[in-house]
Amino acid sequence: MRTESDFSKGSIVKILMRLAVPMTIAQLINVLYNVVDRMYLGRLKGASMNALTGVGVCLPVITMIIAFANLIGTGGTPLFSIERGRKNTEEASAILGNSFTLLLIFSGGLTVAGLLAREPLLWLLGASQETFPYAVQYLTIYLFGTVFVLISLGLNSFINAQGFGTIGLLTVLIGAGLNIVLDPLFIFVFRLEVRGAAIATVISQAAAALWTWRFLRGKKALIPLRIKDMKLQKRRVLKILSLGLSGFTLSVTNSVVQIVCNATLQVFGGDIYVGIMTIINSIREVISAPVLGLTNAGQPVLGFNYGAKAFSRVKKTIRILSLITIVYTLAAWAMVAGFPEIFINLFSSDTQVETLGRSAIHIYFFGFFMMAFQFCGQCTFTALGKSMRAVFFSIFRKIVIVVPLTLLLPGLFQMGVNGVFWAEPISNAIGGLACFITMLITVYFRLGKKDV
Repeated sequence: MRTESDFSKGSIVKILMRLAVPMTIAQLINVLYNVVDRMYLGRLKGASMNALTGVGVCLPVITMIIAFANLIGTGGTPLFSIERGRKNTEEASAILGNSFTLLLIFSGGLTVAGLLAREPLLWLLGASQETFPYAVQYLTIYLFGTVFVLISLGLNSFINAQGFGTIGLLTVLIGAGLNIVLDPLFIFVFRLEVRGAAIATVISQAAAALWTWRFLRGKKALIPLRIKDMKLQKRRVLKILSLGLSGFTLSVTNSVVQIVCNATLQVFGGDIYVGIMTIINSIREVISAPVLGLTNAGQPVLGFNYGAKAFSRVKKTIRILSLITIVYTLAAWAMVAGFPEIFINLFSSDTQVETLGRSAIHIYFFGFFMMAFQFCGQCTFTALGKSMRAVFFSIFRKIVIVVPLTLLLPGLFQMGVNGVFWAEPISNAIGGLACFITMLITVYFRLGKKDV
């Protein structure tokens, strides 16, 4: 296992595939945590769309919670990988310990803040009189599981960074598998409906968090989680938070976009379009999972080789990641554009939702392959410790492009709700290309020649 975790040797393609396959499966399964909830709730008799839309209103809050897991996971893991590449095991262990403590601190703060602000927040996020009861029921219960979300997501990246892709897969497989089983039990058998979906999710996340904790505290981990490393050290914490701003900003900006989209759609289209956006977000999560799995697998490989000064291997990894992500996103675009009804019917059998949703999907996913450039650029910047560049392009695409377009386009040329959906492909083209070209100029072409 220690030999297999030396990413400076052997075929890069084989290393990426060994890490990416379980991590991609893990990403897909992880998506099922919330997507399965929406699929079951869309089948409730009498109020399926209100329940689905109510949970959709909660998505920005859930995304924000995940942002803090990404803050620590994407901040600590590259540093951890770089120190492993330098053979500095003690510092790598200290980064892991400090990351765990930060996850605990953030989870406590988020739970308290969320419970105090949940009602006015849900109204702000686009809830209506019909959907608010479902939204507040789901979010209240979900917030009590915040600590489990942060531990399972935040710590699992450290398992993957040590080369234990299969163990990382088991983390999400345990959680999502339980959720798939418990959801129909709590929703339909116990008749708890939305509350049942949230309870099933929290129980599943708790099981995943316990598994992650036990593995990292056990003897099989190359670098285990040690109590003595949990004492925070200011310099180390600042490095983790600074580098983690990329993943954090990406999730936060996603949350901001969801808030603006829901609010704008509520004005121009009402609850049905907020529900359609919930379905679209669910589809995007599913088809983006393989790309996230691959780029997450690429980060420890990039970071390890960068730390080992194997720059030719860093460049080759970037090329491989770029090619695979472009080919995949082209295929995903073709599939969604060609068969939108199949995806819509997973969440709703309403004919009006299908008709309106088909048009929305065609617009929203137009040119989806452009997202590959954003994924690859962000992955490279983050893996090599270039946090501010990664942060800039997260903000640039979502806040500078998507948010203004979402607010302005609906009122221009009588575009209405279509303006909201067009904001995404426009941002993918401009933001994605800007990020990728900058990565090529400032990192790729300079590797091995001078400090990047």
